[in-house]
Amino acid sequence: MAQSPARPDAKLIPIRQGLIAPSRPRDPRIDAFRGLALMMIVIDHMPGNPWENITVRNIGFSDAAEAFFIMSGIAAGIAYSPGVARWLSREGRLWDAIAPMWRRAWTLYTVQILLSVLALALFAWSATTFYRAEFREMHGLSLIYDKTGPALLGLATLRYQLGYVNILPSYIVLLIGAPFVLAAAVRAPWLTLAASAALWLVAGQQGWNIPYAPGGGNWFLSPAAWQFIFVVGLVIGVRHRNDRRLVPVSRPAFAVALALLVFAFAWRHMPGLAEVMNHKMAQLGALGAPRNVVSHDKTILALPRLLHMLLLVYVLSCLPVVTRLCASRAAGPLRLMGGHGLLVFGLGTMLSLSGQILMIAEGDMPVLPWILPPIAVLICYVAARMADAARASRPPRLRQTGAAGQGDATTPTKGATSLR
Repeated sequence: MAQSPARPDAKLIPIRQGLIAPSRPRDPRIDAFRGLALMMIVIDHMPGNPWENITVRNIGFSDAAEAFFIMSGIAAGIAYSPGVARWLSREGRLWDAIAPMWRRAWTLYTVQILLSVLALALFAWSATTFYRAEFREMHGLSLIYDKTGPALLGLATLRYQLGYVNILPSYIVLLIGAPFVLAAAVRAPWLTLAASAALWLVAGQQGWNIPYAPGGGNWFLSPAAWQFIFVVGLVIGVRHRNDRRLVPVSRPAFAVALALLVFAFAWRHMPGLAEVMNHKMAQLGALGAPRNVVSHDKTILALPRLLHMLLLVYVLSCLPVVTRLCASRAAGPLRLMGGHGLLVFGLGTMLSLSGQILMIAEGDMPVLPWILPPIAVLICYVAARMADAARASRPPRLRQTGAAGQGDATTPTKGATSLR
C-alpha cells in the first residue's frame, strides 16, 4: 500500500536562526507531484507514444523537466535548510550543513555513471540482437566507438552525456552549490531570488553552458540557466518549512495566473495565435531582447517555459482541493513513487530506453506505443512498493539514520529530499 500522507513519525524539525517552524505532518503534494513528474518523464522519453498527449507539456510550454527541478528544489529546501540554519546561528558546524547535500550529489553522480554504462550496453546489445547498426549511433553513442578514450574520460567527468541520460548532471552541479544558496535563502530570500534571476538572464543571453567533450555542443540543460527554477524551489522549501508561503494566496493574483495559463494553452494549440506570438517574439529578438526571453529554448530555460511552470505551481498551490487529492488513497501510487524518486528515475530511464528500442525494432507492431509506457510505469510502481516494504522491514534506527549513509534520504522526517 502507498504510505499515508500524515504518518506520526513524519514531523518536521524546526529551523532555528529565528525561523521557528512548527512541527507538522509531511505535505502530501511534494511526493505526489514528484511522482507525477517522474511518471511523465518515463512517458515522454518514449517518443511517438499516444500517452505523450496527456502529459504537462501539452497544456503549455514547460514539461516534466521543469516540474522535476522545482519539486527537487522544494524538497531540498525542506530537507536541508535546518542544518544550514543551525550553522548560521552557530549551533552547528558548517560541514554538518554541507555534507548531506554533497553526499547526495555523490550518490547522484554514481547513478549517472551507472545509467550511462547500462545505456551503452543496452544499445550495443540491441544493435547485435536486432541487426540494427543505427542503435550504435543513436543519442550520441557513436563517440564511444569513434573516440573511445576521450569518451570514457568525458563519461567520468560528465562532459560526455547520452541523449535521455542527461538530466542528472545539471542537477548534480546545482546540488553542489545548494548549501551556499540555502544559506543566502535563509538570510535574504528575496535578494537570493533576485541574484538568481539576474544570473538566469545573463546566462541565457550569453549562452553560458558547459561544453560536451568529445563531440562538441553543450550540456542539454545549462546549469547557469536552470539554477533559477531550482533556487525558486529552494526558497519555497525554506518558507514552507516555516509554514509560510513565498507568494501569498490572492484572488487577483490567482485570476491573473490562471488567465495566463489559459493564454499559454491557446498559444500552444491555436496555430493563428502561435504564429502571431512567435513572430512578435522574433521581432523583439531582432531589437536585441535576450534570447532566453524571446525563444522556447529548453537548454537555456526560456521565459515561456519558466513562467508557465511558475504559474502552474502557484495556481495548484492555491487550491485546497489539490492538497486533498494528493492526500487521497487514489494518489497513493504517485506518493509512493515520489518517495522513492531516485529508484523510479533510474529504473524509468532504462525502461524508457528499452521502449524506444522495441518501438523501432518492432515498428510493425502498432500496439507497442500503447502498452509499453503503462507497463514501464507499472514496473516503477512495483519497484517503489518493494523498496518501501524493504525500508519498513529495517530496524527503526536504520530507518532513521540511513543504513546506506544517505542521511537525508531516511531521516525521521522521511526528509522530503531531492530525488529521494
